[in-house]
Amino acid sequence: MATNPNVNQNVKPHVLYAPLDFSAYEVEQTLPARFERLLDKSGLREIVNGKVTAIKMHVGRNAGFTTIHPLFVKILTDRLKAYGAEKLYITDQEIDSARARGYTEEFLGVPILDACGFTGKYFYEKQVDFQTFKNVDVAGYIHDAEVLIDLSHVKGHGCCGFGGAVKNIAMGCVTDRTRGQIHRLEGGIPWDESKCVHCDKCVASCNHGANSFDENGKYEVNFHHCTFCQHCVKVCPTGALSLDDSNFDWFQTGMALCTQSVLDTFAPNSAYYVNFLMNITAVCDCWGMSTPSLVPDIGVMASTDIVAVERASLDAIKVENFIRQGAPSGSELGATGHLLERLHGKNPFIQLDALEKLGLGRQEYELVTVR
Repeated sequence: MATNPNVNQNVKPHVLYAPLDFSAYEVEQTLPARFERLLDKSGLREIVNGKVTAIKMHVGRNAGFTTIHPLFVKILTDRLKAYGAEKLYITDQEIDSARARGYTEEFLGVPILDACGFTGKYFYEKQVDFQTFKNVDVAGYIHDAEVLIDLSHVKGHGCCGFGGAVKNIAMGCVTDRTRGQIHRLEGGIPWDESKCVHCDKCVASCNHGANSFDENGKYEVNFHHCTFCQHCVKVCPTGALSLDDSNFDWFQTGMALCTQSVLDTFAPNSAYYVNFLMNITAVCDCWGMSTPSLVPDIGVMASTDIVAVERASLDAIKVENFIRQGAPSGSELGATGHLLERLHGKNPFIQLDALEKLGLGRQEYELVTVR
């Protein structure tokens, strides 16, 4: 079935947009004030009133400092409580680093929970049948909520070109097993022994302990743990590791199917998508580090339509606004396509095409500016 029953081919979905431009030094012209007004125009009061509500966001890792600023998260939690949300909480797949970025229960006023429980074993299994992708393990604290607020930090992504609302769900609302199956749709990770200098940077960069060198110096990957996040590929200084990503379209389709499975656990009109286009960096927050911005800050976009808000976010990230400092020195952008495609070699619109085919939303939209 179509997960979004509001998809109407005759009416373009609205995407609310709080921009950054201002004409005077006034608090009411700042982004926090506009974010409050955006939320008041969103219809969230009707969506969350009396409902158990989960905010899914990425709380960051290690030395990363470009996740969504806690002030905006506090504005959101306060507004949702004022709208009547019950048992409101924030959840992510890993919350150990939340406090380092200012995400605390004391400040935000809501619990911050491991999406799959502190053992990582609390989930509900659903079945899909696409190539080698079979299991969508929906995190327990996502599944048990009545309303999902998908709060996403927009950035580039080495696997899918673009990380926004879809990535936050498909990779953040499920178990490592599901993430691994989706990433495995891309291909393998070949090792060129002749180029390897055994610096161990690949091993140190793996968040899941999935790779190692054996006693004979041969590189090994435990694909039970590997999520194909490409951290090892990106940090290898000699190019000894590469990604066989010939099945990029499969990967995008897998993300779309996973997103559909997660959203199908909610009743109609029970999900809302908020994209922060601030500190738009080249790689995902899961890297546990931050790099300079690729483009100037843009603002906040929000919608009941996940496809529309993703498309509007991508449309706002323009190649002509590229900041050279945001990419590694000495690197060269591709000559064609979206800025993020020129950076990572991956067309970010493919995931939106896959979502649209599944009936999850529309890429046509009407931008409604909130000042």
